[in-house]
Amino acid sequence: MAERADAASRELASGHLTGSAWLVSADGGRVLLTHHRKLDRWLQLGGHADGNVDLARVALREAEEESGLVDLIVEPAIFDLDRHRIPARGEVAEHWHYDVRYVVRAAGNEAFVVSEESHALAWRDVAELAEGDGVDESLRRMARKWLKRPAF
Repeated sequence: MAERADAASRELASGHLTGSAWLVSADGGRVLLTHHRKLDRWLQLGGHADGNVDLARVALREAEEESGLVDLIVEPAIFDLDRHRIPARGEVAEHWHYDVRYVVRAAGNEAFVVSEESHALAWRDVAELAEGDGVDESLRRMARKWLKRPAF
């Protein structure tokens, strides 16, 4: 970000910043995941910053848009960092996402609405993700981090 004013713009073809939400249930025992339509994998909610360098706000916005949940609270501290390759698709060339991830807490109704960006959404037990076979490695890492945190 210090070197590139456009680091949060998806037009930066080599790669760009994104914001994601580790969206936990009110009791902290579950996390909301999306079966991502384009990537066809279970992942955390999140997406493009579209020029917004306040990545905590990006994570909150994406969590709201992709889940339909309201009464969400984002923690200001970075929870996790990840870099992952996005394959070429249509006219969009292969590129990198430099993903900054934040804890977002559900503080109200946890009944979600599936958006057009997802095949499905599901609340998943964090402890099961931490040890699950076939779980995306970055999800497993975040689950293990979450379980090491003091109870809230």
